[in-house]
Parts: sequence; C-alpha cells; structure tokens
Amino acid sequence: MAWGLVLCGVLLALASGPAKAPAPVPRFRSVDIALGCSYVEEAMRSLPRSVGSSPSEHPATLLLRGVSVRDDGNLDDITEYKSPEENPDDSSPIVFEASAQSVSIPHADSLLHADCDGEEVNCEISLYSSQLADEGPCHTSWFMATLQLSGGISIALVLRSPHCGSQEEKVEHEATLHPKLRIPMRKKGTVLTTVEFQSSSHNTSVHTHLGSSVTLDCHFALASSSSLSSLQWRRQHQGSGHSLFWYQVGSTGPTVQPKVHVDVEEVLGSGDASLRLQGVSVGDEGTYICLVSTTQHQAQHIIQLHVVVPPRVRIIPAVVSFERDVKTTLVCSIVGYYPLDVSVSWTQKTPEDDTETPLSNVHFSSHRQGQDGTYSITSYLSISSATAQAPATYSCHVSHVALAEPISVSAHLKAPEQMGLEGLVGGFIATVLFIVVLFIMLRRAGRSLKY
Repeated sequence: MAWGLVLCGVLLALASGPAKAPAPVPRFRSVDIALGCSYVEEAMRSLPRSVGSSPSEHPATLLLRGVSVRDDGNLDDITEYKSPEENPDDSSPIVFEASAQSVSIPHADSLLHADCDGEEVNCEISLYSSQLADEGPCHTSWFMATLQLSGGISIALVLRSPHCGSQEEKVEHEATLHPKLRIPMRKKGTVLTTVEFQSSSHNTSVHTHLGSSVTLDCHFALASSSSLSSLQWRRQHQGSGHSLFWYQVGSTGPTVQPKVHVDVEEVLGSGDASLRLQGVSVGDEGTYICLVSTTQHQAQHIIQLHVVVPPRVRIIPAVVSFERDVKTTLVCSIVGYYPLDVSVSWTQKTPEDDTETPLSNVHFSSHRQGQDGTYSITSYLSISSATAQAPATYSCHVSHVALAEPISVSAHLKAPEQMGLEGLVGGFIATVLFIVVLFIMLRRAGRSLKY
C-alpha cells in the first residue's frame, strides 16, 4: 500500500477543467513522498532479537525526503507528513526517513501520483548489513528497500543510516533499540538514512515478436561515496542459466554474447545499463537479470521476456458443394504461433437462426514444432448430408495470447436444392444447344441430297 502527499481530488478537478494554453517547460519541485511498507524481519538475523518475537513482517513507512518531481501546477495542495510520537510501542510502524539529496529517486512522479493513477505500490524494507561502532550505541546500518509498482516499474534503494562521528551526532541519533525488532532508532521512532545507491527498471515483463529487437531497461545511480564495481546480465530459462554480458570496472572490455549489446560508455557516464537484444528468437525467451554491484552492495532487477507470434489461419475448402449421402471434412489449419497454448472452436450459423451454434464433432492433430520454434496444429470438422443443415456457414475460431482478438475463418455450405436447380438449368441449356446443332446439320444434309 502507498499513499502520496497530493490530494487526488484536486488533481482530478483540475484535469477536468477548461482547456488551457500549452504549458511551458515543466519546472521541478522538491517534495516528500511517504510509502506504506513492510519491514521483513528474516533479513536481520545478525541482530539480537527479543524473546518470543515471531512475526516475519512489521508495518513500516518509507519517507523519501527532498524528492525532485515535475511541477505542472497541481502540487499546491500537498499534505504534510506528521512525525510519529516519541517512545513508540512494539506495534508502531517503523519510519525510515531517507534523504534523496545525494542520489535522485527514479520514477518519482509515478511514486507521487500512484494513488491518483490507481496504481498499487508494494514496498519491502530489510536489513542489508550492520556494523557496530567501537563505543556507544551508534552503528552504520544498511537497508534495502524494494518498490514494485503494479504498472511494472521496479526500484531498489540501498539506504545507509548515519555513522556517529562526534559526540553531538551521538546525542542527536542516540536512542533505544526498537522494543521488538531491535533496530536502532531515534526517540521519535524513526530511522534516519540516506539513499546511497538506486537502480530501477521501467518494466518487469516485456512482450516482443519473432525477429524483432528489444531493449530491456536497467538504470542505476550512486552517491559520491560509492563506486561501480561490475555489471552483469544473466538469462535463466527452464532451470538453466548463463551469462550474457559481464563488465568489470578497470578491465580491458566486457564479455558479451552474440546478439547482445550494452553500451559501456553509457553505463559509466549516465548509469544506463540497459541491454539490447537483436533478432529475437523463440530461444531468447526467459528471465533476464540485471545485476549492478558496488564494492559493498548489489542490486538486481528481474525482467521476464516473452516471445509471442500470432498464428496464421485458413480453412479448406472455403465453399462446399454438398452432395447427398456424402461426408465432407472441413480443415482449419493454424500455423506459426508461439507460445504453445492455443484455443480452437467451431460454430455453425444458418439463415433461419442467425446465432452461432457451437459444434463438438471436432478432431485435432498433434502439435507440430517448426525449425524456428513456432507451433502448428490442424483441426477437422466432419459434416454429412444426414445431419448438416444447408445452406449454412461453418466458422473456425482461433484465440491466442499474441492476438488482440480471435481470428475467425468460414466455409459456406450450399443447399442440395441449389445444386439440383443448377443441374437442371445446365442440362436444359445443353439439350437445347444439342437440338439446335442437330437441326442445322440435318438441313445442310437435306440440301446436299437435292443437288
């Protein structure tokens, strides 16, 4: 759950007002963003725990201070976050105050307007590592905050609690441990941190077509006190995995697989660690992992790449010349689709009843896989004069994940009466022509005998 600091009603009211002139280049404004989170306790086993503590999660709040967002004029009504009272009990949410002065928060506008846009934010915080000071209660503790928006954005933040370097700082940050989770806090029940490292991806699930090129997004930013150590991209699929790209800072160059491109200059310059995959094949489908490492920490993002290929569908024959006491088989050919799951159904429609009636006397071939990894299947519908109603339209409907809507192809069955009438007309015309030709020939023969 997340809550922003902007009144959604005000935003909606302004958005529905009269049209205005084009706005100038948007300005930026520093705001605070509060997110409802869960503190995951399993990751803090190195710290002492109180007797009988059993919950694995504890309510928490992540308060991002000084986040830069675009100001389009709708940020005037901002609700202020109220700090918790002093001496919280063991049921009070832990408030992690994170300063964003050193590292910018990615996708800040999406986080701020999540509630107004109908998006859910899943936020988890866990202890990454902790180093006790030689004297006093002061530590340097590192926390990992992971944010997942329902729209697909994922964000990882490495938070650092301040190190007490002087007696004044010790007094400022000194307090007791949380009564249940044993986390060092200030008297107001807050954990003061700074964002030292962030990484993000704007989409955790990507669909692409066969033969296309696709970019898997991965970005990061570091505080001046941290430095990049390495970047790796890995792919995992059906229990096996291998490295696609590996770059160690200071090395002569990256180790990279064919069809894969990561711009090292962009990695070092702007923190753009995105991977571009060219000529996508079915074999490229799987789970891609972007792993960014500093000398002390790692953050990763998981992106699912789905390859989709729509089927090609045709029906044979398209027109059925129906004869009595004869069975006819309609063939619906569905070829070149991926992934495997496909839905095929048949219906019948007659002039008397304009609704489509589902049919069950259908048979299927086994799935066939081509050299490019795509699948094909054939569906058969048997019709006979004893049971079929003619005229009628028989349709084959195909649904697949790569299709925005089902494909339907149809065959038309002619009525036996239509076929009989056409035969009579044809026979009559042929008879008339035969009589005319015979009459002409007899007249010519008669004239020859006279002479």
